[in-house]
Amino acid sequence: MEVSYMLFPLVLLFISIFIDYFLHKLQNLPPRPWLPPLPIIGHLYLVKKPIHKALAKLSDKHGPIQLLRFGSRRVLVVSSPSAAEECLTKNDIVFANRPQLLAGKYLGYNFTSLVFAPYGDHWRSLRRISSLEIFSPNRLTEFAPIRADEVRLMMRKLYRCSSKQANVVQVQSMLADLTLNVVMRMISGKRYYYSTNADDINLTAEEKDKAHRFRVIVTEILKLMGATNVGDYLPMLRWLGVNKLEKRLINLQAKRDLFMQELMEEIKDSMECSCQEKQKKMMNLTQTLLSLQKSEPDCYTDEMIRSLMMVILAAGTGTSITTMEWAMSLLLNNPSVLNKARSEIEKHVGHDRCVEESDMCNLPYLGCIIKETLRMLPPGPLLPHESAEDCTVGGYHVPKGTIVLVNVWAIQNDPNIWGDPKTFRPERFEGLKGFRDGFKFMPFGFGRRGCPGDDMGMRLVGLCLGSLIQCFEWERTSESRVDMSEGIEGISISKAINLEAICRPRATMLNPLSQL
Repeated sequence: MEVSYMLFPLVLLFISIFIDYFLHKLQNLPPRPWLPPLPIIGHLYLVKKPIHKALAKLSDKHGPIQLLRFGSRRVLVVSSPSAAEECLTKNDIVFANRPQLLAGKYLGYNFTSLVFAPYGDHWRSLRRISSLEIFSPNRLTEFAPIRADEVRLMMRKLYRCSSKQANVVQVQSMLADLTLNVVMRMISGKRYYYSTNADDINLTAEEKDKAHRFRVIVTEILKLMGATNVGDYLPMLRWLGVNKLEKRLINLQAKRDLFMQELMEEIKDSMECSCQEKQKKMMNLTQTLLSLQKSEPDCYTDEMIRSLMMVILAAGTGTSITTMEWAMSLLLNNPSVLNKARSEIEKHVGHDRCVEESDMCNLPYLGCIIKETLRMLPPGPLLPHESAEDCTVGGYHVPKGTIVLVNVWAIQNDPNIWGDPKTFRPERFEGLKGFRDGFKFMPFGFGRRGCPGDDMGMRLVGLCLGSLIQCFEWERTSESRVDMSEGIEGISISKAINLEAICRPRATMLNPLSQL
């Protein structure tokens, strides 16, 4: 009798699995792993960090279209160019929503920011404003002097530190300093990010406090925007109050809003004090949005302006920093590629001046290096969408409310598509214009939800990498290859171990470097 009672739960589990399998087939839902979803947690037990690699392994076994269950939510994983194309073209409007996850509630102003807002009139208005006032070609050209100036400051600092002896450089810290100051000068007209004590020499106590607060906020945002939150799929954890991530997001939201509102008030005060003619010549992005607020206060609210400021920070910083750090790591492990890129720059730019943004069109191999880096290590390895209504993908029924993850990393590292994808070979991109190749190479997404800041980021990445390659010799700190292990936190694929490299000025570039 006791044995039968013990077997009863197992019998119930077997029956529930059989019914679930039968209903799955009856509804023509996409294939799923042979291992069944478990009660409550679903397929979460099959997924480990990094998630894009775990999902790629499942796709290798079970096919490029598979339906998983993460706790209470359906998740469609797409890992082939044809399936991605069907999702992002035929079903583009259906999948134009973002999943409503915890990060969007606190970092996306309760799902109202450009990144997290559902598809509709509000989102279209934000996209139009960002396209015209922030990411338009004219706007990016206006801010070219800021990018050039910050690259010069970085080069001058490197030259002064390494002119007498070889210098070990903390590459990630150097690139963060460059990128965050470029973006903050675009947003506010001021530098706000300082990574070393040398930067703090001429700062007041108030400026040092702002710089420290800004650094803490940005670091936390880049970590938490891409953090995996089990509570998004298991609501009971939130009901029980055991979600530590939510507490961190609430604290970050308060710190971020306070800092951004103080910054806005400071800019408002400066606008009132400055003369109109001078303001037009020195208009930063926040000044532009605040000027528009006067004529359309209901559209350009303080919260909307703050949210756009955060979108620029997210779109233009974290992904650019990690892309440049990965590119430098790959170049150090492949010195022949580094030398080929340097030869191209010497041929088209020479030794009498430093490379400029306008030179990029004459440096196609440098562009190939950036593309190959983005192929191997895309900034957003998973493109998240959510179905607004029932639809079909690959002939299968996809119910409304299904989270769709386009696994860009899996597609761009598929040996059947790329051939020897683990080998760093920039030559495979020779002849490709732009940063997309159908749906087998799309590091910035595609369609309505494609990354709005890709052009802004790539202008800076090209100028920075070109300058570092042209003006300095770079070596590994040991005979061992640079560790290419991936970290598991953050919105993009970051390095587990930050890059250190030996840097010394090139003899042929001493004259232009000394004039920086």
